[in-house]
Amino acid sequence: MSDRQCSNTSCTETSCENCSHRQGIAHEKLNERSSIKKVIGIVSGKGGVGKSFVTSSLASELAGLGYKVGIMDADITGPSIPKMFGIKEKASGDENGIFPVVTNGGIKVISVNVLLENEDDPVIWRGPVLGGAVKQFWTDVVWGELDYLLIDMPPGTGDVPLTVFQSIPVDGIVIVTSPQDLVKLIVKKAYNMAGQMNIPVLGLVENYSYMECPDCGKKIKVFGESKIDETAQELSLKVLGRIPIMPQMAQSADEGKFDSVKNPYIEEAVNSIKGL
Repeated sequence: MSDRQCSNTSCTETSCENCSHRQGIAHEKLNERSSIKKVIGIVSGKGGVGKSFVTSSLASELAGLGYKVGIMDADITGPSIPKMFGIKEKASGDENGIFPVVTNGGIKVISVNVLLENEDDPVIWRGPVLGGAVKQFWTDVVWGELDYLLIDMPPGTGDVPLTVFQSIPVDGIVIVTSPQDLVKLIVKKAYNMAGQMNIPVLGLVENYSYMECPDCGKKIKVFGESKIDETAQELSLKVLGRIPIMPQMAQSADEGKFDSVKNPYIEEAVNSIKGL
Protein backbone atom coordinates (compact mmCIF):
# COMPACT_ATOMS: atom_id res chain seq x y z
CA MET A 1 0.00 0.00 0.00
CA SER A 2 1.04 3.56 -0.68
CA ASP A 3 1.41 6.17 2.06
CA ARG A 4 -0.31 8.85 -0.05
CA GLN A 5 -2.45 11.40 1.76
CA CYS A 6 -6.12 10.76 1.11
CA SER A 7 -7.60 13.32 -1.31
CA ASN A 8 -10.80 13.79 0.69
CA THR A 9 -10.28 16.84 2.89
CA SER A 10 -12.61 15.45 5.56
CA CYS A 11 -10.52 12.30 6.00
CA THR A 12 -8.41 12.29 9.17
CA GLU A 13 -6.15 9.43 8.18
CA THR A 14 -2.57 10.22 7.23
CA SER A 15 -2.41 7.34 4.79
CA CYS A 16 -4.66 5.67 2.25
CA GLU A 17 -3.44 2.42 3.78
CA ASN A 18 -5.33 3.30 6.96
CA CYS A 19 -8.35 4.71 5.19
CA SER A 20 -10.84 1.87 4.80
CA HIS A 21 -13.04 3.46 2.15
CA ARG A 22 -10.17 4.69 -0.02
CA GLN A 23 -8.44 1.32 -0.45
CA GLY A 24 -5.15 2.93 -1.49
CA ILE A 25 -6.52 4.42 -4.74
CA ALA A 26 -4.80 7.62 -5.84
CA HIS A 27 -7.85 9.82 -6.29
CA GLU A 28 -7.74 13.14 -8.08
CA LYS A 29 -7.10 16.10 -5.81
CA LEU A 30 -10.17 18.07 -4.84
CA ASN A 31 -10.18 21.76 -5.74
CA GLU A 32 -8.28 23.52 -2.95
CA ARG A 33 -11.16 25.93 -2.32
CA SER A 34 -13.58 23.08 -1.73
CA SER A 35 -14.36 20.97 1.33
CA ILE A 36 -16.74 18.04 0.92
CA LYS A 37 -17.66 15.80 3.83
CA LYS A 38 -19.42 12.95 2.02
CA VAL A 39 -19.70 11.91 -1.63
CA ILE A 40 -22.66 9.75 -2.70
CA GLY A 41 -23.07 8.17 -6.12
CA ILE A 42 -26.54 7.56 -7.54
CA VAL A 43 -26.28 4.73 -10.05
CA SER A 44 -28.31 2.36 -12.18
CA GLY A 45 -27.49 -0.61 -14.34
CA LYS A 46 -29.64 0.70 -17.20
CA GLY A 47 -31.21 3.93 -18.36
CA GLY A 48 -34.80 5.04 -17.96
CA VAL A 49 -35.29 4.15 -14.30
CA GLY A 50 -35.43 7.71 -12.96
CA LYS A 51 -31.91 8.02 -11.56
CA SER A 52 -31.78 11.81 -12.02
CA PHE A 53 -35.21 12.08 -10.41
CA VAL A 54 -33.95 10.20 -7.35
CA THR A 55 -30.75 12.26 -7.24
CA SER A 56 -32.71 15.52 -7.34
CA SER A 57 -35.18 14.25 -4.75
CA LEU A 58 -32.39 13.31 -2.34
CA ALA A 59 -30.68 16.65 -2.86
CA SER A 60 -33.89 18.59 -2.23
CA GLU A 61 -34.69 16.62 0.92
CA LEU A 62 -31.17 17.02 2.34
CA ALA A 63 -31.12 20.73 1.52
CA GLY A 64 -34.51 21.10 3.17
CA LEU A 65 -33.01 19.65 6.35
CA GLY A 66 -30.40 22.40 6.37
CA TYR A 67 -27.45 20.55 4.86
CA LYS A 68 -25.15 22.11 2.28
CA VAL A 69 -25.67 20.04 -0.85
CA GLY A 70 -24.19 19.87 -4.33
CA ILE A 71 -25.03 17.82 -7.42
CA MET A 72 -22.41 16.74 -9.93
CA ASP A 73 -24.26 15.82 -13.13
CA ALA A 74 -21.88 13.16 -14.44
CA ASP A 75 -24.33 12.01 -17.11
CA ILE A 76 -22.41 14.08 -19.64
CA THR A 77 -24.25 13.00 -22.80
CA GLY A 78 -27.71 13.08 -21.23
CA PRO A 79 -27.73 15.82 -18.60
CA SER A 80 -31.11 16.63 -17.08
CA ILE A 81 -30.42 18.12 -13.64
CA PRO A 82 -30.29 21.81 -14.74
CA LYS A 83 -33.67 21.60 -16.47
CA MET A 84 -35.29 19.96 -13.45
CA PHE A 85 -34.24 22.89 -11.26
CA GLY A 86 -35.02 25.57 -13.84
CA ILE A 87 -31.37 26.59 -14.25
CA LYS A 88 -30.91 28.95 -17.19
CA GLU A 89 -27.69 30.78 -16.33
CA LYS A 90 -24.22 29.53 -17.17
CA ALA A 91 -21.44 28.68 -14.76
CA SER A 92 -18.85 31.38 -14.15
CA GLY A 93 -15.19 31.12 -13.28
CA ASP A 94 -11.96 32.87 -12.42
CA GLU A 95 -8.36 31.92 -11.68
CA ASN A 96 -9.55 29.75 -8.78
CA GLY A 97 -11.77 27.54 -10.92
CA ILE A 98 -15.36 27.09 -12.09
CA PHE A 99 -18.24 28.15 -9.85
CA PRO A 100 -21.34 25.94 -9.85
CA VAL A 101 -24.77 27.39 -10.45
CA VAL A 102 -26.96 27.58 -7.35
CA THR A 103 -30.64 26.62 -7.43
CA ASN A 104 -33.39 28.60 -5.69
CA GLY A 105 -33.18 26.09 -2.84
CA GLY A 106 -29.44 26.60 -2.39
CA ILE A 107 -28.23 23.40 -4.12
CA LYS A 108 -24.97 23.84 -6.04
CA VAL A 109 -25.06 22.23 -9.49
CA ILE A 110 -22.41 21.57 -12.10
CA SER A 111 -23.37 20.00 -15.41
CA VAL A 112 -22.13 20.14 -18.98
CA ASN A 113 -25.35 22.02 -19.78
CA VAL A 114 -24.23 25.02 -17.71
CA LEU A 115 -20.97 25.09 -19.66
CA LEU A 116 -22.28 24.72 -23.23
CA GLU A 117 -23.24 27.82 -25.21
CA ASN A 118 -26.59 26.24 -26.04
CA GLU A 119 -28.11 23.67 -23.69
CA ASP A 120 -29.43 21.60 -26.60
CA ASP A 121 -26.02 21.27 -28.27
CA PRO A 122 -25.12 17.56 -28.56
CA VAL A 123 -22.12 16.26 -26.63
CA ILE A 124 -20.42 14.00 -29.16
CA TRP A 125 -17.34 12.99 -27.21
CA ARG A 126 -15.46 9.72 -26.87
CA GLY A 127 -15.01 7.94 -23.55
CA PRO A 128 -11.67 9.45 -22.47
CA VAL A 129 -12.97 12.98 -23.08
CA LEU A 130 -16.13 12.25 -21.09
CA GLY A 131 -14.02 10.91 -18.24
CA GLY A 132 -11.79 13.98 -18.36
CA ALA A 133 -14.82 16.25 -18.01
CA VAL A 134 -15.96 14.39 -14.89
CA LYS A 135 -12.50 14.67 -13.35
CA GLN A 136 -12.60 18.43 -13.95
CA PHE A 137 -15.94 18.62 -12.16
CA TRP A 138 -13.96 17.45 -9.10
CA THR A 139 -10.61 19.19 -9.55
CA ASP A 140 -11.62 22.48 -11.17
CA VAL A 141 -14.99 23.32 -9.62
CA VAL A 142 -15.06 25.56 -6.55
CA TRP A 143 -17.68 23.74 -4.49
CA GLY A 144 -16.95 25.62 -1.28
CA GLU A 145 -18.14 23.80 1.85
CA LEU A 146 -20.55 20.92 1.27
CA ASP A 147 -21.98 18.34 3.62
CA TYR A 148 -22.98 16.13 0.71
CA LEU A 149 -22.05 15.95 -2.95
CA LEU A 150 -24.42 13.74 -4.93
CA ILE A 151 -23.09 12.40 -8.22
CA ASP A 152 -25.75 11.62 -10.82
CA MET A 153 -24.02 8.86 -12.78
CA PRO A 154 -24.72 7.83 -16.36
CA PRO A 155 -26.40 4.41 -16.61
CA GLY A 156 -24.39 1.24 -16.95
CA THR A 157 -20.85 0.30 -16.00
CA GLY A 158 -18.84 2.05 -18.72
CA ASP A 159 -16.07 4.63 -18.89
CA VAL A 160 -17.66 7.43 -16.87
CA PRO A 161 -18.79 5.38 -13.83
CA LEU A 162 -15.38 3.72 -13.80
CA THR A 163 -13.68 7.14 -13.94
CA VAL A 164 -15.81 8.42 -11.07
CA PHE A 165 -15.05 5.43 -8.86
CA GLN A 166 -11.32 5.58 -9.61
CA SER A 167 -10.90 9.36 -9.46
CA ILE A 168 -13.29 10.53 -6.75
CA PRO A 169 -13.47 9.25 -3.13
CA VAL A 170 -17.06 7.99 -3.16
CA ASP A 171 -18.33 7.12 0.32
CA GLY A 172 -21.31 5.05 -0.82
CA ILE A 173 -23.79 4.50 -3.63
CA VAL A 174 -27.54 4.21 -3.95
CA ILE A 175 -28.77 1.91 -6.73
CA VAL A 176 -31.96 2.96 -8.51
CA THR A 177 -34.15 0.27 -10.06
CA SER A 178 -37.62 -0.30 -11.49
CA PRO A 179 -40.05 -3.24 -11.04
CA GLN A 180 -39.24 -4.95 -14.34
CA ASP A 181 -37.97 -8.48 -14.94
CA LEU A 182 -34.50 -7.21 -15.77
CA VAL A 183 -34.15 -5.57 -12.35
CA LYS A 184 -32.13 -8.34 -10.73
CA LEU A 185 -29.62 -8.42 -13.58
CA ILE A 186 -29.10 -4.65 -13.72
CA VAL A 187 -28.85 -4.32 -9.95
CA LYS A 188 -26.24 -7.06 -9.83
CA LYS A 189 -24.15 -5.31 -12.48
CA ALA A 190 -24.07 -2.07 -10.49
CA TYR A 191 -23.59 -3.95 -7.21
CA ASN A 192 -20.68 -6.02 -8.56
CA MET A 193 -18.96 -2.96 -10.02
CA ALA A 194 -19.16 -1.17 -6.68
CA GLY A 195 -17.80 -4.28 -4.97
CA GLN A 196 -14.81 -4.46 -7.30
CA MET A 197 -14.07 -0.80 -6.51
CA ASN A 198 -14.53 -1.36 -2.73
CA ILE A 199 -17.36 1.15 -2.49
CA PRO A 200 -20.24 0.45 -0.05
CA VAL A 201 -23.75 0.06 -1.44
CA LEU A 202 -26.18 1.84 0.88
CA GLY A 203 -29.22 0.16 -0.60
CA LEU A 204 -31.85 0.11 -3.34
CA VAL A 205 -34.50 2.62 -4.35
CA GLU A 206 -37.26 1.36 -6.61
CA ASN A 207 -38.85 3.94 -8.90
CA TYR A 208 -42.17 3.52 -10.76
CA SER A 209 -43.26 1.01 -8.10
CA TYR A 210 -46.96 1.62 -8.70
CA MET A 211 -49.54 4.23 -9.57
CA GLU A 212 -52.20 5.18 -7.07
CA CYS A 213 -55.70 5.60 -8.45
CA PRO A 214 -56.79 9.20 -7.72
CA ASP A 215 -60.39 8.06 -7.17
CA CYS A 216 -60.20 4.88 -5.10
CA GLY A 217 -56.58 4.87 -3.89
CA LYS A 218 -55.88 1.41 -5.29
CA LYS A 219 -52.23 0.71 -6.11
CA ILE A 220 -51.90 -0.22 -9.78
CA LYS A 221 -48.65 -2.02 -10.58
CA VAL A 222 -48.06 -0.68 -14.07
CA PHE A 223 -44.75 -2.51 -14.57
CA GLY A 224 -45.77 -5.75 -12.88
CA GLU A 225 -44.91 -7.28 -9.54
CA SER A 226 -41.81 -5.91 -7.85
CA LYS A 227 -38.69 -8.06 -7.56
CA ILE A 228 -36.84 -5.66 -5.28
CA ASP A 229 -37.34 -7.54 -1.98
CA GLU A 230 -36.06 -10.77 -3.51
CA THR A 231 -33.07 -8.98 -5.03
CA ALA A 232 -32.27 -7.06 -1.84
CA GLN A 233 -32.38 -10.25 0.23
CA GLU A 234 -30.10 -12.09 -2.18
CA LEU A 235 -27.51 -9.30 -2.08
CA SER A 236 -28.01 -8.52 1.64
CA LEU A 237 -29.03 -4.96 0.84
CA LYS A 238 -31.66 -2.64 2.29
CA VAL A 239 -34.65 -1.37 0.35
CA LEU A 240 -34.43 2.39 0.92
CA GLY A 241 -37.59 3.44 -0.87
CA ARG A 242 -40.43 2.56 -3.21
CA ILE A 243 -41.47 5.56 -5.27
CA PRO A 244 -44.82 5.54 -7.07
CA ILE A 245 -45.50 7.16 -10.42
CA MET A 246 -46.39 10.76 -9.53
CA PRO A 247 -47.46 12.93 -12.48
CA GLN A 248 -47.34 16.08 -10.36
CA MET A 249 -43.64 15.56 -9.64
CA ALA A 250 -42.92 14.88 -13.30
CA GLN A 251 -44.68 18.15 -14.10
CA SER A 252 -42.54 20.00 -11.52
CA ALA A 253 -39.41 18.59 -13.16
CA ASP A 254 -40.60 19.60 -16.64
CA GLU A 255 -41.36 23.11 -15.39
CA GLY A 256 -38.00 23.47 -13.61
CA LYS A 257 -39.55 23.69 -10.15
CA PHE A 258 -37.90 20.73 -8.44
CA ASP A 259 -36.65 22.86 -5.55
CA SER A 260 -40.21 22.84 -4.22
CA VAL A 261 -40.69 19.07 -4.52
CA LYS A 262 -41.04 16.97 -1.37
CA ASN A 263 -40.64 13.23 -1.80
CA PRO A 264 -41.70 11.34 1.35
CA TYR A 265 -40.94 7.98 -0.25
CA ILE A 266 -37.16 8.33 0.10
CA GLU A 267 -36.99 9.12 3.81
CA GLU A 268 -35.08 5.93 4.57
CA ALA A 269 -32.58 6.69 1.79
CA VAL A 270 -32.01 10.15 3.26
CA ASN A 271 -31.49 8.64 6.73
CA SER A 272 -29.03 6.13 5.30
CA ILE A 273 -26.98 8.93 3.75
CA LYS A 274 -27.10 10.95 6.97
CA GLY A 275 -25.87 7.91 8.88
CA LEU A 276 -22.59 7.64 6.97
